[in-house]
Amino acid sequence: MQSDNENSKMRTALVTGSAGFIGYHVCRRLLDDGFHVIGIDALTDYYDVALKQKREAMLLQSSAYSSVHTLIETPNVLMNLFAKEQPDVVIHLAAQAGVRYSIENPRSYLESNLVGTFELLEAARAYPPAHMLLASTSSAYGANTQMPYAETDRADHQMSFYAATKKANENMAHSYAHLFELPITMFRFFTVYGPWGRPDMALFKFTKAILTGVPIDIYNHGDMKRDFTYIDDLVHAIRLLVDVVPEREQPNVFQDGDSISPVAPWRVVNIGNSNCVQLTDFITAIEAAIGRPAIRNLMEMQPGDVPATWANATLLHDLTGYTPQTEIGIGVAEFVAWYRDYYAV
Repeated sequence: MQSDNENSKMRTALVTGSAGFIGYHVCRRLLDDGFHVIGIDALTDYYDVALKQKREAMLLQSSAYSSVHTLIETPNVLMNLFAKEQPDVVIHLAAQAGVRYSIENPRSYLESNLVGTFELLEAARAYPPAHMLLASTSSAYGANTQMPYAETDRADHQMSFYAATKKANENMAHSYAHLFELPITMFRFFTVYGPWGRPDMALFKFTKAILTGVPIDIYNHGDMKRDFTYIDDLVHAIRLLVDVVPEREQPNVFQDGDSISPVAPWRVVNIGNSNCVQLTDFITAIEAAIGRPAIRNLMEMQPGDVPATWANATLLHDLTGYTPQTEIGIGVAEFVAWYRDYYAV
């Protein structure tokens, strides 16, 4: 039997958002597994560009990696790139992220998340890859209160424009999968964290604030729960799913719990830790890793936020045999160690 490395040795993967937090880790894993990787990233200034540049510089140390700096919503850029490279696998991670920022600047979400994904789907229509894997979000579940969230649950009431654009991406991708037989897997991510994380996310902000003695803002007075997913677990799940290519189901033949479409080679898969952690316990883990207590500023719930997320990861396990499992204390300690090293704290 061939190993994963042998199977993937000649494959080309195109990764959008390659200099981002998740994109960087995904590219590194694909390179380790013998892929030729083409990364696309606009290096926008939504957060510290130097952090993105450092991630990309490490990827460029591999001769199997090449990068393209462009906005994915620019007409014909992706079309021309697909025509030139003919990628076997496409992993679409580029997006304008952040729930709260979508209230301040919704147009950036329209352009990147909707127009950018449209450009990607059009390019794939013209030059079909063997498998496309597109990032969505647990925020797509919106106002759902029954947890843990399962992929077969209805997800009709998104509570932020960010979440609405990601749910629209799922629907757009489904239509292309149906019309053009494009095999597509959608991921719903659950609060990903770890080394090289984004400065706008809670772990990064809390760590920086605690180390400098600045109060941290705790929304909903700490009465919030999240399914925190460590980056290495997420990346391993994505890598396994690369080789689980959806196939159009036979009429009236469905496996229990599978989100496979009845009319397209399309499915959505949760990637989460299957563990709902109280925000105050998350903060306690950060304090333990740093060795210093936080100054806590209790605040009301912010618009667009949801009080809890919790993944049912049964489908991921059924498809791959894998379930994310890094404990919050271990993952947080890894991030804090990276942060201290990167910023020489």
